[in-house]
Amino acid sequence: MNNISIVGIDLAKHVFQLHAVDGSGHKVFSKKIKRDQLRTVIANLPPCIVAMEACGSAHYWAREISQLGHEAQLLPPQAVKPFIQGHKNDARDAAGIAEAAARPATRRVTVKTPEQQSLQALHRVRSRLVRARTAVGNELRGLLNEFGIIVAQGHRVIRQGEIRRLLDERHDQLGAALCDVIHDLLNEWQALDTRITEYDKRLGTYVQATPSMKQLMSVPGIGPVNATLLFSHMGDPKRFPNGRQFSASLGLVPRQYSSGGKDVLKSITKHGNSEVRRQLVHGARAALRQFQRQEHPDRLAQWVIRLAARVGQRKAIVALANKMARICWSILAYQRPYQA
Repeated sequence: MNNISIVGIDLAKHVFQLHAVDGSGHKVFSKKIKRDQLRTVIANLPPCIVAMEACGSAHYWAREISQLGHEAQLLPPQAVKPFIQGHKNDARDAAGIAEAAARPATRRVTVKTPEQQSLQALHRVRSRLVRARTAVGNELRGLLNEFGIIVAQGHRVIRQGEIRRLLDERHDQLGAALCDVIHDLLNEWQALDTRITEYDKRLGTYVQATPSMKQLMSVPGIGPVNATLLFSHMGDPKRFPNGRQFSASLGLVPRQYSSGGKDVLKSITKHGNSEVRRQLVHGARAALRQFQRQEHPDRLAQWVIRLAARVGQRKAIVALANKMARICWSILAYQRPYQA
């Protein structure tokens, strides 16, 4: 047992599979344990590397195992899959995790703090509410369209009560049954909109209480949603060598397909956290509209306006999102304010 170098754990809800190897890569033991036994088994092992896939509950277990004196490492699932031999089962999954952890080139996932995970949970619930509000609004417009009523796009029409006034005017034409359904959809939409507004207020309060997030808010296109998302996703900015590496982790760099000395760059990779990337693109779109209305644009505004005129609005927006990600990394890494 003293020769254990790496322990691979295949996580689950109730039953965990452990696979331990020594410094030469030979198996020391492979066994299955229950959830309430994991802390005791890990605590009785000598200090070693405990590797797991970055999946559900992995960050929690990584923090717990680190407190027991071990080095907890999280590996991306796509980096573990090539090391799983034969058909898939728990024992082979744990062995593949231990094998992948033995390779220094295998990328590691940084363990998130409880604060980061709490922020991510808030954003996930908010994103679900936004999707639900969009679905209800689309259903509302679709039903009215079937009766020849075209409702303008956007939330303002529903918030200002124009649809309710329209239903009152055409109640006899539309019928009581349809009007009742539309009123139910309007009530559902407004309830979702109210909940989203409450979550936005929570994000705003969190930003005002954190100086580093307030610094991020000075970057064009970065609001409370983007500031908290970047803070929760990035964690310690020093784990990225530079801003280019951070933007690459978000999938905002071109996908390379080069061979024989010929460099070919295609569309962006879309790797990493899709929610952070999507919100950065939304922020870049709003920033570009703001830049185009300025009478005296700064250097960043001049650059993206010239780029939009040369390659088009959409490519310029993605390029600006890439630039914003690099600027935000620099602000958090060096604790300095944004300078236009």
